[in-house]
Amino acid sequence: MDIAAVHNLKKYFNAGVRQVKAIDGIDLSIEKGKLTAIIGASGSGKTTLLNLIGGLCRPTEGTVTVDGVDLGTLGEDELTVFRRRKIGFVFQGCGLVPELTVRENILLPLALDGSWPDAVFLEELAGLLGLTKKLDCFPCQLSGGGQQCTAIARSLLTKPAVILADEPTGSFDARTSRNVAGLLKMTAETFHQTLVMITHNLELAQLADHVVCLRDGRIAQ
Repeated sequence: MDIAAVHNLKKYFNAGVRQVKAIDGIDLSIEKGKLTAIIGASGSGKTTLLNLIGGLCRPTEGTVTVDGVDLGTLGEDELTVFRRRKIGFVFQGCGLVPELTVRENILLPLALDGSWPDAVFLEELAGLLGLTKKLDCFPCQLSGGGQQCTAIARSLLTKPAVILADEPTGSFDARTSRNVAGLLKMTAETFHQTLVMITHNLELAQLADHVVCLRDGRIAQ
């Protein structure tokens, strides 16, 4: 069963007098409960594709469907709410709020939505990611890996339809990268989450159930 899909997806940018075809006609289905890795050289369109699936930008042409909803039919306010409830994001830079504790950072998407957290689920997440004793710490008191684990917990807490991870281990050494990627995959599998991950690391891509290689905005055959 597919949880997300794109059809004839195109995203073009104007760079001066030149048109850049960042995504140039992609058809792709994301299987529910699986890990899909997106690989490709720098500039191949990986981040643009992820941003389109996540509703962070609009396509020039084509459709993006997530959890049965065509994102093109949503207004900006509706899309913001949909992203908050249905899509989890994990970025290379973690995106934590330094003034908030680990617990408060994890709970932030729910707080913005006016929702109550599942305390048992939060406790289970913290345990799996090694954060149980760090929930009252601030991000600056954690290692880079600990900060990224906080970002992973935040993305999972809302139980989204799909989690989008853009180079989540890109700033770490090889050992930390393997640990963080392993934890991300383990937690997604434990809670039957769908994960789409961009990576330059072919070793990490081998963790995936499905690998998509982009070249010049298209899926390489």
